[in-house]
Order: sequence, then structure tokens, then C-alpha cells
Amino acid sequence: MVKRTLTDKLAILSDAAKYDASCASSGGEKRDSRDGKGMGSSGGSGICHAYAPDGRCISLLKILMTNFCIYDCAYCINRASSRVERARFSVEEVVSLTVEFYRRNYIEGLFLSSGIIRSPDDTMADMVRIARNLRQEENFRGYIHLKTIPSASQELIDEAGKWADRLSINVEMPTEKSLTEFAPEKSAKNIRQSMAGVRMRREESRSGPSFRGKRPARFAPAGQSTQVIVGADGASDRTILTQSAGLYASYGLSRVYYSAFSPIPDPAKALPLKPPPLVREHRLYQADWLLRFYGFGVEEIGGGSGMLDLEVDPKTAWALEHRERFPVDVNRASREELLRVPGFGTKTVGRILAARRRGLVRYEHLKAMGAVMKNAQAFIVAGGWSPRGMLEADALRARFAPQPQQMALF
Repeated sequence: MVKRTLTDKLAILSDAAKYDASCASSGGEKRDSRDGKGMGSSGGSGICHAYAPDGRCISLLKILMTNFCIYDCAYCINRASSRVERARFSVEEVVSLTVEFYRRNYIEGLFLSSGIIRSPDDTMADMVRIARNLRQEENFRGYIHLKTIPSASQELIDEAGKWADRLSINVEMPTEKSLTEFAPEKSAKNIRQSMAGVRMRREESRSGPSFRGKRPARFAPAGQSTQVIVGADGASDRTILTQSAGLYASYGLSRVYYSAFSPIPDPAKALPLKPPPLVREHRLYQADWLLRFYGFGVEEIGGGSGMLDLEVDPKTAWALEHRERFPVDVNRASREELLRVPGFGTKTVGRILAARRRGLVRYEHLKAMGAVMKNAQAFIVAGGWSPRGMLEADALRARFAPQPQQMALF
């Protein structure tokens, strides 16, 4: 076996982690540091090289503990039969890297996943040791996101939630049939049992004090998330979104992440040769937002084919298919009706409702409220504005679909 330097390991295991999209810290809270000497607080928000709600770009050290794996999942670059370079960090090396990267102001936290070595419990135990050592020995108060290992014992997952801000376990495929076909060592039942256990422990941790006044211990305060691979099997967008809606309802997930399948080096023969259009992943995120915050049902999204429109965002596609529901009068429509208007976000709708109590909302007011008027104007009536037949225009869809040269750029 080749002896690798720490730099070599970091190059291999940070690159191997790029296929995991479920890396987020939104909703995290500052951990208590009674002596005022804690380090690494990120203010409770942020994701790997992305933007926090306040606009800050937050960075996490995103690595695998190892890319050795005893499983042979067809879609995974680190599967047992893959001929990739292998490396493995020790517990002490991950702790040291995290602390040193923080001290150099490179990161504000850690996202840690791993291939499965020896057994799920052995792997999960090492990941728990990393989180525990960071908290107890290094007094690290930054954000920690741990990927829980399928089939690991509930006791280990319970301890992981004690030290980590967020836990996640990937469902990976849109259906149990696909998971069985592409990852026969993994069990959809075990994955869901782990999710249920995390939800139960989180609910217990958020309950009030006991009759003796003792508050329950914190447990994964930023929640749990999961990831589904899009385009590796033949599942439709509606099938994917149906699974997501069920996961949100059953396990109280903070996020479902969608990862467009990308052909990997040394691919398994069962996988498609070409990736799905990347815009499909983007449309799924938009549709997911409609399900969670805009009152849409899965049956309303995707049209007769069950696939999202790649040229037009899901809300606009729905509005174009239901022109009889428009235009809506912004001064009289209900919140539910306003949320269905293309170009109106949840904050804009809240501002409209507040402004209506003070007087007439005019067209020129809407842009100041954050509305995207290019998208909204055909679907609304406001003070000083009427769409004047725009809804009936045959060319209305063309206003929203990108031009061919624009598509080529993205």
C-alpha cells in the first residue's frame, strides 16, 4: 500500500467529496461557550462555498474520512470495484486539519462524509470520535455536518447528533427499486429507520424542561438533510418530487438536495453514458421550493408527462397552463392567489398584504416590494395597470423561455 502524505490525502479526499451536494448549515445556532474561549463560531448559518441568508459566503472543510469502501454502489466513484486512488485520514488527522484550517481563517466548520470501511458501525464510530474530539478536546464551536452511515447503530447516530449541528443520510435514488438495482448492499428500510430515529431525537431535544427543570440535551439543532441522484435511473421528476414531499412530511427534513448524475471515471455498465441536462437539477430545486413555501401540490407540477419544463420555471409553466386563473387583482387577491403569480416571492407577497392595509397598491409600488415585474405583469391587475390581453397572446410563453444563444451560455 502506498504511503501518502497529509497533502496527498487532502487532495484525494477533498476531490472525492465533491459528489455530495447535501452540505448546508442554514439553521445552525451558535454553540454555548460559557468561558468565552470557544473558537470557530459561524453564527449559525452558511453552506460550503455558498451564501448565508445575510449574504456572507461561508466555507466548510468538505472531505471524506476515506474513499475506501466495502460497498459497490454503481453510481459511486468510490465503490469497491472502482479503480480510483485511495486514501484514508486518521481521526487525529481530520481533527488537526479542521483546527488548523480554522486558525488560518480558511473555514468556519466541517462537512465530513466517508466510504464504509470494515463495517457501518466502525466507520460511524470514527466519525463520532472526530466530532467529539473537536468539541471536547479542541473546544471547537464551529459548524459540524456529519453524514450518517446507512445501517449504523442508533446509539452511534444518537451520539453523532450530540456533537454535530446537522446530520444527513442520503436516500440516493428516487425509488426503492432503483436503490436495490444500483446499490444492493444498501437498504431503503434502514435509511428511513435512521431518519425516523433522528427526527424522534430532535423532537425530544426541543421539548420543554422536565418536571425537575432539566432541559434535554441539544441534538442536531440544524436538522437533517438528504440527497437524491437525478438522471441515473428512469425516474420522472414527479416521482422524485413525490419522494421528496413524503420525506419532508415523514421525517421533518430541513432540505432535500438534488444532484444531477454526472458520468464518473471508470463507470459501471448499468449507468447512462450521458448526464441529464443540468437545468433539470435547477428546475427540481425550484419545484421543491414551490412545494415547501408556495402551497403547490406534487400533482400540479410537471404537466402530463411528469417532467418539468426545461425552458420555463415551474411556477410560470403552471401559470401558462392555467391562464383562466389570471389576472389576479393585487389589491383583492388572497395570499394563496398572490403566491401563484410568477415573479412574486413570499417576501413580496407579505409586503403587498401589509401595504394593502394602508392604501391602494399601484404598479410602480410592486417593483419596490421586490416583484420581478417582467414575469408578473401579464398575470396581475394593480392600481394603474391592466395586462390588456397579454394573457391571450400566443407569444406569451416566448417572453419567459430563454433564447437559443442564452441556453448555450449556461
